[in-house]
Amino acid sequence: MKIKQLENAPTEVAIYESWDGPGSDDIEDKLTQQHVEDVVQIFQTPLTGHYNWDYSSADGRIRKLYRLGKELNWNAELDVDWNRTFPKSEVPMDQNMNPFVGWEPFESMPEEEKLRFGWHNLAWMLAQFMHGEQGALLVASQLASCAPTYDAKLYAASQTFDEARHVEVFTKYLQEKVGILYPVNKHLKALLDKVLSDPRWDLKFIGMQIIIEGLALAAFNTLKLTAQDPLLKDIITLVIRDEARHVTFGVNYLEDFVSTLSDEEREERAQFAFEACVVMRERLIGTDVFEHFGWDVEAAREKALESQLMASFRNLLFTRIMPNLKRIGLLTDTVRPKFEELGILQFENLVDDGEIDWAELSKPLYEEAG
Repeated sequence: MKIKQLENAPTEVAIYESWDGPGSDDIEDKLTQQHVEDVVQIFQTPLTGHYNWDYSSADGRIRKLYRLGKELNWNAELDVDWNRTFPKSEVPMDQNMNPFVGWEPFESMPEEEKLRFGWHNLAWMLAQFMHGEQGALLVASQLASCAPTYDAKLYAASQTFDEARHVEVFTKYLQEKVGILYPVNKHLKALLDKVLSDPRWDLKFIGMQIIIEGLALAAFNTLKLTAQDPLLKDIITLVIRDEARHVTFGVNYLEDFVSTLSDEEREERAQFAFEACVVMRERLIGTDVFEHFGWDVEAAREKALESQLMASFRNLLFTRIMPNLKRIGLLTDTVRPKFEELGILQFENLVDDGEIDWAELSKPLYEEAG
């Protein structure tokens, strides 16, 4: 075992596959030792754990979510048909979602480069999902120790296994079907660092279960509609099933807890939630891809920001987060104007995840997946 320790997260893009031409899919033959070396970065956390000596179930909702997690487990190797490969000669995403169509730096590229940009853009998006899922894996493992109640510990343990499976399936797809791996986006990394290193267990819940997972769930649903690869659609369908339970768990658990906080404590959590949303909005812009293609990063960022289509897309990703923040009591009078400035307060009265759709969450595994 070879472990390489870094002081900061990597910044290089790993290419597992030659782009000399489309259709070259022998990924395994192109892997080198540098791709399988364990590259790590240490983080420190003053984690405070809780034993729980009362083994009775106090919350039937959380226990039922835990049972559903056990019943609906899926295997990334057995329940996904990896024999399918989407051709590299085709653009992997619906180009109606490309904000750079008609923009000179993009239009001046040869068609081969436009195609390569499309695959890099997908690779960047999926890599951030993968890095976020690793963050969720680490946070869920922390929650198994620091969550104070017995039901929450059981659920956090089951979620840890879910997150491990998500890291596995996105890694496999990126390595074997895309061949490109982007490093973690600095904005996502900053939020993960904050959530992982904060000693307060409820901030971990808020940051991960409500903000990061809530945004990911909305993004997965959008990706399911815009991705062209049937294999990727199946993977996303399976991941969505798990994420829906995770967000529902967070809303139901935090709703009761936040009501016990003082006004000062509640305001502190509300401000943290707002700042996390600001960070996650910035994380949705693929500046790493712009840099890789030699674009003027700030000009491309501005183009993406001014695109009405992308502005609507970014805002719609908060359709799960805003009603959930309202449900748990973190849309306080102090932060409401700030969310309004972001243009996402409009979603506060949409359906939240506090009302559990048990029929939807209980659907058999193979009813949706292809």
